[in-house]
Amino acid sequence: MADAPTLIAAAVGGYLLGSIPFGIVITRALGLGDLRAIGSGNIGATNVLRTGNKGAALATLILDSGKGAMAVLLARWLAGDAAALAAGGAAFLGHLFPVWLGFRGGKGVATFLGTTLALFPALGVMACALWLATAAITRLSSLSALVAAAGAPVFALIWGLRGLAGVTLFMAVLIVLRHRANIQRLLAGTEPRIGGAKPR
Repeated sequence: MADAPTLIAAAVGGYLLGSIPFGIVITRALGLGDLRAIGSGNIGATNVLRTGNKGAALATLILDSGKGAMAVLLARWLAGDAAALAAGGAAFLGHLFPVWLGFRGGKGVATFLGTTLALFPALGVMACALWLATAAITRLSSLSALVAAAGAPVFALIWGLRGLAGVTLFMAVLIVLRHRANIQRLLAGTEPRIGGAKPR
Protein backbone atom coordinates (compact mmCIF):
# COMPACT_ATOMS: atom_id res chain seq x y z
CA MET A 1 0.00 0.00 0.00
CA ALA A 2 1.45 3.36 -1.02
CA ASP A 3 1.95 5.94 1.71
CA ALA A 4 0.20 9.32 1.76
CA PRO A 5 3.03 11.35 0.16
CA THR A 6 3.25 8.83 -2.69
CA LEU A 7 -0.50 8.99 -3.30
CA ILE A 8 -0.42 12.78 -3.24
CA ALA A 9 2.46 12.84 -5.71
CA ALA A 10 0.61 10.40 -7.99
CA ALA A 11 -2.50 12.55 -7.83
CA VAL A 12 -0.62 15.76 -8.59
CA GLY A 13 1.20 14.16 -11.50
CA GLY A 14 -2.02 12.65 -12.82
CA TYR A 15 -3.82 15.98 -12.57
CA LEU A 16 -1.11 17.84 -14.46
CA LEU A 17 -1.06 15.22 -17.21
CA GLY A 18 -4.84 15.13 -17.44
CA SER A 19 -5.07 18.90 -17.62
CA ILE A 20 -3.18 19.13 -20.93
CA PRO A 21 -5.87 20.50 -23.33
CA PHE A 22 -4.97 18.49 -26.41
CA GLY A 23 -8.00 19.72 -28.35
CA ILE A 24 -6.85 23.31 -28.05
CA VAL A 25 -3.20 22.44 -28.70
CA ILE A 26 -4.05 20.53 -31.88
CA THR A 27 -6.52 23.04 -33.32
CA ARG A 28 -4.13 25.93 -32.70
CA ALA A 29 -1.22 24.03 -34.23
CA LEU A 30 -3.30 23.36 -37.35
CA GLY A 31 -4.53 26.95 -37.60
CA LEU A 32 -8.16 26.01 -36.93
CA GLY A 33 -8.79 28.85 -34.49
CA ASP A 34 -9.66 28.95 -30.80
CA LEU A 35 -11.67 25.81 -30.03
CA ARG A 36 -13.47 27.57 -27.19
CA ALA A 37 -15.03 29.95 -29.74
CA ILE A 38 -16.26 27.12 -31.98
CA GLY A 39 -19.51 25.15 -31.64
CA SER A 40 -20.23 24.29 -28.01
CA GLY A 41 -16.90 25.73 -26.85
CA ASN A 42 -15.96 22.36 -25.39
CA ILE A 43 -12.31 21.25 -25.62
CA GLY A 44 -13.05 17.62 -26.52
CA ALA A 45 -12.97 15.62 -29.74
CA THR A 46 -16.66 16.15 -30.56
CA ASN A 47 -16.19 19.89 -30.73
CA VAL A 48 -12.92 19.54 -32.63
CA LEU A 49 -14.90 17.62 -35.24
CA ARG A 50 -16.99 20.76 -35.76
CA THR A 51 -13.93 22.42 -37.26
CA GLY A 52 -14.35 20.01 -40.17
CA ASN A 53 -11.01 18.35 -39.56
CA LYS A 54 -11.64 14.65 -38.82
CA GLY A 55 -7.95 13.93 -38.34
CA ALA A 56 -7.70 16.57 -35.63
CA ALA A 57 -10.77 15.17 -33.92
CA LEU A 58 -9.36 11.63 -34.00
CA ALA A 59 -6.02 12.82 -32.64
CA THR A 60 -7.80 14.65 -29.82
CA LEU A 61 -9.85 11.56 -28.99
CA ILE A 62 -6.73 9.38 -28.85
CA LEU A 63 -4.69 11.84 -26.82
CA ASP A 64 -7.50 12.66 -24.37
CA SER A 65 -8.00 8.93 -23.81
CA GLY A 66 -4.28 8.30 -23.73
CA LYS A 67 -3.44 10.88 -21.08
CA GLY A 68 -5.72 9.16 -18.60
CA ALA A 69 -4.26 5.77 -19.47
CA MET A 70 -0.70 7.09 -19.29
CA ALA A 71 -1.27 8.59 -15.85
CA VAL A 72 -2.52 5.24 -14.58
CA LEU A 73 0.23 3.17 -16.17
CA LEU A 74 3.05 5.43 -15.02
CA ALA A 75 1.73 5.56 -11.45
CA ARG A 76 1.25 1.79 -11.34
CA TRP A 77 4.76 1.20 -12.66
CA LEU A 78 6.32 3.59 -10.16
CA ALA A 79 4.21 3.03 -7.05
CA GLY A 80 1.56 0.31 -7.45
CA ASP A 81 -2.19 -0.04 -7.81
CA ALA A 82 -3.29 2.45 -5.14
CA ALA A 83 -1.20 5.16 -6.78
CA ALA A 84 -2.69 4.19 -10.14
CA LEU A 85 -6.21 4.74 -8.81
CA ALA A 86 -5.20 8.14 -7.41
CA ALA A 87 -3.48 9.19 -10.63
CA GLY A 88 -6.37 8.03 -12.81
CA GLY A 89 -9.01 9.90 -10.84
CA ALA A 90 -6.82 13.00 -10.75
CA ALA A 91 -6.11 12.85 -14.50
CA PHE A 92 -9.85 12.79 -15.14
CA LEU A 93 -10.29 15.74 -12.78
CA GLY A 94 -7.52 17.57 -14.61
CA HIS A 95 -9.33 17.21 -17.93
CA LEU A 96 -12.54 18.62 -16.47
CA PHE A 97 -10.83 21.42 -14.51
CA PRO A 98 -7.48 22.22 -16.18
CA VAL A 99 -5.41 24.81 -14.37
CA TRP A 100 -4.17 26.17 -17.72
CA LEU A 101 -7.70 27.13 -18.84
CA GLY A 102 -9.06 28.70 -15.68
CA PHE A 103 -10.43 25.31 -14.59
CA ARG A 104 -12.89 25.18 -17.50
CA GLY A 105 -12.33 21.96 -19.39
CA GLY A 106 -14.17 19.17 -21.17
CA LYS A 107 -16.84 16.65 -20.29
CA GLY A 108 -14.36 13.86 -19.72
CA VAL A 109 -15.83 10.92 -21.63
CA ALA A 110 -12.70 10.02 -23.61
CA THR A 111 -10.47 10.47 -20.56
CA PHE A 112 -12.88 8.35 -18.50
CA LEU A 113 -12.73 5.51 -21.02
CA GLY A 114 -8.93 5.65 -21.34
CA THR A 115 -8.47 5.77 -17.58
CA THR A 116 -10.86 2.87 -17.00
CA LEU A 117 -9.21 0.75 -19.68
CA ALA A 118 -5.82 1.22 -18.05
CA LEU A 119 -7.08 0.64 -14.51
CA PHE A 120 -8.87 -2.62 -15.35
CA PRO A 121 -9.05 -3.55 -19.05
CA ALA A 122 -12.13 -5.78 -18.72
CA LEU A 123 -14.09 -2.95 -17.11
CA GLY A 124 -12.86 -0.50 -19.74
CA VAL A 125 -13.99 -2.83 -22.50
CA MET A 126 -17.38 -3.19 -20.78
CA ALA A 127 -17.74 0.62 -20.58
CA CYS A 128 -16.83 0.97 -24.26
CA ALA A 129 -19.31 -1.77 -25.16
CA LEU A 130 -22.06 0.02 -23.23
CA TRP A 131 -21.27 3.23 -25.10
CA LEU A 132 -21.27 1.53 -28.49
CA ALA A 133 -24.45 -0.46 -27.83
CA THR A 134 -26.36 2.59 -26.59
CA ALA A 135 -25.10 4.69 -29.50
CA ALA A 136 -26.10 2.02 -32.01
CA ILE A 137 -29.62 1.79 -30.58
CA THR A 138 -30.35 5.45 -29.82
CA ARG A 139 -27.80 7.42 -31.89
CA LEU A 140 -27.44 9.70 -28.85
CA SER A 141 -23.83 10.32 -27.90
CA SER A 142 -24.62 11.99 -24.59
CA LEU A 143 -26.92 9.16 -23.47
CA SER A 144 -24.27 6.64 -24.48
CA ALA A 145 -21.73 8.43 -22.30
CA LEU A 146 -24.11 8.53 -19.34
CA VAL A 147 -24.94 4.82 -19.65
CA ALA A 148 -21.26 3.86 -19.90
CA ALA A 149 -20.32 6.03 -16.93
CA ALA A 150 -23.17 4.72 -14.78
CA GLY A 151 -22.46 1.11 -15.67
CA ALA A 152 -18.75 1.12 -14.81
CA PRO A 153 -19.02 1.38 -10.99
CA VAL A 154 -21.86 -1.15 -10.98
CA PHE A 155 -19.76 -3.75 -12.77
CA ALA A 156 -16.74 -2.91 -10.60
CA LEU A 157 -18.83 -3.64 -7.49
CA ILE A 158 -20.20 -6.86 -8.99
CA TRP A 159 -16.61 -7.99 -9.59
CA GLY A 160 -15.65 -7.05 -6.01
CA LEU A 161 -13.31 -4.20 -7.00
CA ARG A 162 -14.20 -1.65 -4.34
CA GLY A 163 -11.36 0.78 -4.97
CA LEU A 164 -12.08 0.80 -8.68
CA ALA A 165 -15.80 1.17 -8.00
CA GLY A 166 -15.08 4.26 -5.90
CA VAL A 167 -12.94 5.93 -8.56
CA THR A 168 -15.36 5.14 -11.40
CA LEU A 169 -18.30 6.35 -9.30
CA PHE A 170 -16.42 9.61 -8.70
CA MET A 171 -15.91 9.99 -12.45
CA ALA A 172 -19.51 9.00 -13.24
CA VAL A 173 -20.94 11.65 -10.93
CA LEU A 174 -18.80 14.34 -12.56
CA ILE A 175 -19.77 13.15 -16.05
CA VAL A 176 -23.45 13.45 -15.10
CA LEU A 177 -22.87 16.96 -13.76
CA ARG A 178 -21.01 17.95 -16.93
CA HIS A 179 -23.89 16.66 -19.03
CA ARG A 180 -26.64 18.61 -17.27
CA ALA A 181 -27.58 20.56 -20.39
CA ASN A 182 -27.60 17.35 -22.43
CA ILE A 183 -29.83 15.68 -19.84
CA GLN A 184 -32.29 18.55 -20.07
CA ARG A 185 -32.41 18.17 -23.86
CA LEU A 186 -32.77 14.39 -23.55
CA LEU A 187 -35.78 14.86 -21.28
CA ALA A 188 -37.23 17.43 -23.67
CA GLY A 189 -36.58 15.20 -26.69
CA THR A 190 -34.41 17.84 -28.36
CA GLU A 191 -30.97 16.28 -27.97
CA PRO A 192 -29.36 15.94 -31.43
CA ARG A 193 -28.57 12.47 -32.64
CA ILE A 194 -25.26 11.28 -33.97
CA GLY A 195 -24.97 12.48 -37.55
CA GLY A 196 -27.81 14.98 -37.10
CA ALA A 197 -27.84 18.76 -36.76
CA LYS A 198 -26.06 20.20 -33.73
CA PRO A 199 -27.77 22.68 -31.37
CA ARG A 200 -26.82 26.30 -31.80
